[in-house]
Amino acid sequence: MSSYASGRGEQEIHVLAVDDSSVDRALIAKILRSSKYRVTTVDSGKRALELLTLEPNISMIITDYWMPEMTGYELLKSVKESSKLREIPVVVMSSENVPNRINRCLEEGAVDFLLKPVRPSDVSRLCSRMR
Repeated sequence: MSSYASGRGEQEIHVLAVDDSSVDRALIAKILRSSKYRVTTVDSGKRALELLTLEPNISMIITDYWMPEMTGYELLKSVKESSKLREIPVVVMSSENVPNRINRCLEEGAVDFLLKPVRPSDVSRLCSRMR
């Protein structure tokens, strides 16, 4: 019984990482997995939305801001406008420190905005924001 209880917590935290850069996706996945999270990575906002319809048990979405086809801001808006997805916390990240972009994301419902490169200390700060 105790092995079930200890293993259960790790499986419940499933993070979807969205970034068009394979290097950034790999870095984020490595940091999250070292914190014992289950991680799924996709390379676009459109793929993220497709996956979210198939995998309802996502604990958090971490998305790059600037991607082709659909920005992280557009993904954030789509998630927050969906009655099925709106409760999922969304974190937006960018290599550019642009205050009005950061504020716009937070006003639209992002729980945090991280500057790249993402560090392990950023991930530990996000733990309290997981659903």
